[in-house]
Amino acid sequence: MLDIFVCEDNAAQRRTVVKIIQNTVLIEELDMRLALDTGDPYMLLEKVKTSQNTGIYFLDIDLNSNMNGMKLAQQIRLYDPRGFIIFITAHSELSYMTFQYRVEAMDFVLKDNPAEVKVKLRECLLNAMERHTLQTNKTHKAYTLEVSGRKISVDHDDILFFETSVNIHKVILHAKDRQIEFPSTLKELTGALDSNFVRCHRAFLVNKNNIKEVDTKNRIIHFANGETCLMSTRMMKGL
Repeated sequence: MLDIFVCEDNAAQRRTVVKIIQNTVLIEELDMRLALDTGDPYMLLEKVKTSQNTGIYFLDIDLNSNMNGMKLAQQIRLYDPRGFIIFITAHSELSYMTFQYRVEAMDFVLKDNPAEVKVKLRECLLNAMERHTLQTNKTHKAYTLEVSGRKISVDHDDILFFETSVNIHKVILHAKDRQIEFPSTLKELTGALDSNFVRCHRAFLVNKNNIKEVDTKNRIIHFANGETCLMSTRMMKGL
C-alpha cells in the first residue's frame, strides 16, 4: 500500500487536490490511502517519520513557511528515499530548482489549468502505483492478488497467514496491518508460494517466518500482532 501526503497552504486548493486524488483512488481502485493533507510542512514531516509505507507526496513549493516545498522534499528523502514526489505550483520558472535541490521529483504540475491538473494528478497516481509494484517485486518477494479488477502486491515479509473463507472458493490474507479476501484456494496458494509458507491446518497456510510462538498443547500458533490460527495434530510435525 502507498500512503498519500498533500502539503498545500491554500486550503481551497488543497481541498481540490485531495478531492481529485480520492476520486482517482476510488475509481481506479488503487492500493493507496490518504495519510495526511495539511498546510504545515513540519506536521507532514513528523507524520513521514513514523510512516511504515512508501509515500506519494504532492507538495506546493511556496508554503508561506520557513520551509518551502523543495526543502521539505529534501527532508522527506531522508526518511523515504523511494517515495514519489510531485510538485504542484503556479510558478513554472521554479522547475529547475528540483535539480538544484536534488530531490528527484517524479513530476511538476502547474496550477494554472484546472483540467490539466486533474489529468496530471491521475497520471502521477497510476505511474506511482506501477513503479511501486515493479520495485516491490524486484527488491522483495511479493504475492500479487486481484480483487474486483484491482491488483494488490503484498510483501511476503508482511504476510502472517492465509485462511479459508466462509465464502466458497475464497481465502483471506492476514497481513501485519490488514486483511484481504480474494478468490483462491489454499491448495493453489501452496503451489504458488515458496517453502516459507507451510500448511498447518486444513483451513490455514502460515508464513513460518512470522510465527511468534507455537502452543503445541492447545495447537495454536501466535503471531507478533496478536493474531492466532489453529494447528492440526496431523500437520504439527511438518511445521
